[in-house]
Amino acid sequence: MPNPVPFLDFSRLHADLKPQLEDAAAQVLASGHYILGPQTEAFEQAFAEVCGAKYCLGVGNGLEAITLILQAWGVGEGDEVICATNSFVATALGVSRAGATPVLVEADPQTYNISPAAIEAAITPKTKAIALTHLYGQPADMDAINAIARKHGLKVLEDAAQAHGALHNGRPVGSLGDAAAFSFYPTKNLGAVGDAGGITTNSEATYQTIRKLRNYGSQKKYHHDLMGTNSRLDELQAALLRAKLPHLPRWNDARRAMAAIYLSELAEAEGLVLPHVPQYATPIWHAFVVRVKGGKREDLIKHLESEHIGYNIHYPVPIHRQPCYAGLPTAAGHFPVADEQASQLLSLPCDAYHTEAEIRHVCNIIKQFYGEA
Repeated sequence: MPNPVPFLDFSRLHADLKPQLEDAAAQVLASGHYILGPQTEAFEQAFAEVCGAKYCLGVGNGLEAITLILQAWGVGEGDEVICATNSFVATALGVSRAGATPVLVEADPQTYNISPAAIEAAITPKTKAIALTHLYGQPADMDAINAIARKHGLKVLEDAAQAHGALHNGRPVGSLGDAAAFSFYPTKNLGAVGDAGGITTNSEATYQTIRKLRNYGSQKKYHHDLMGTNSRLDELQAALLRAKLPHLPRWNDARRAMAAIYLSELAEAEGLVLPHVPQYATPIWHAFVVRVKGGKREDLIKHLESEHIGYNIHYPVPIHRQPCYAGLPTAAGHFPVADEQASQLLSLPCDAYHTEAEIRHVCNIIKQFYGEA
């Protein structure tokens, strides 16, 4: 029977950190503090330091992080926010939930991140912000994007949901724009045991406004300065994230080691396009994504399935083709890069707990498909 290689296996992580996670949960249960308590405060401080940011706020999830940032900036009805059409839908949904209109633009064909040239071409008098995604754990071209934002007086929101610990010219994401939204969904490089999210910023005004917005618009109990919402990182998730956070560097290093094997072993596979890493980027490989050329993705998937190799597709339906955005003005646009990516991209196993032997096995199976093994 072939050796199975799962795309992701939470049991390995939990087995590795079982004592720390159980102790963290027990501390919360015994404390009597379950919402906005000492665990959340401690995690916020620690994660802000990891991101090189002055402030961090724990919130309910990554989508709400995007929404709250835009609301804190006063972005709403009649405003436009530029975002990439090849990202996960949450980036655009956060814009919509804030009351603004997502303006979809094309991705860079090499890095898959948002194209700075496409951003500049999409700016109108209604544009208020750029909501970029550090896709698959690789930083976007922040120097170019920040230069465009300064030129046009725009805010820059980093959707860093896939990029915990990634570096741009040696600086961590989460401190490169005006504010950053993080998801701690369980599959992320730093994942909770359930839904959770965070916001980092160097702006005290943004921090203070979101601090109210996430808690019913209140800073003092029963006094509501703003029309806020309920989006708070609970103490249990904060404690579990605190227990995991010290391990994030070694997990990211392990993913980099897995990626290095793929880049070396699959370099001669003519039917694949491997990820391109710009000089400024130090990715954390939230996903190792290849492009399968020649219309052979489904055939390769069947081959992987026959060998019990896990995989994923990020993302098979671009935002401009999602039914929920059929009425969006830019959804009718021409996005050949995003459409090609959606038809070709394939994510291979690349988790911190995969072994070198497993990744080399995956490489051999792929090389067999291309007649190279």
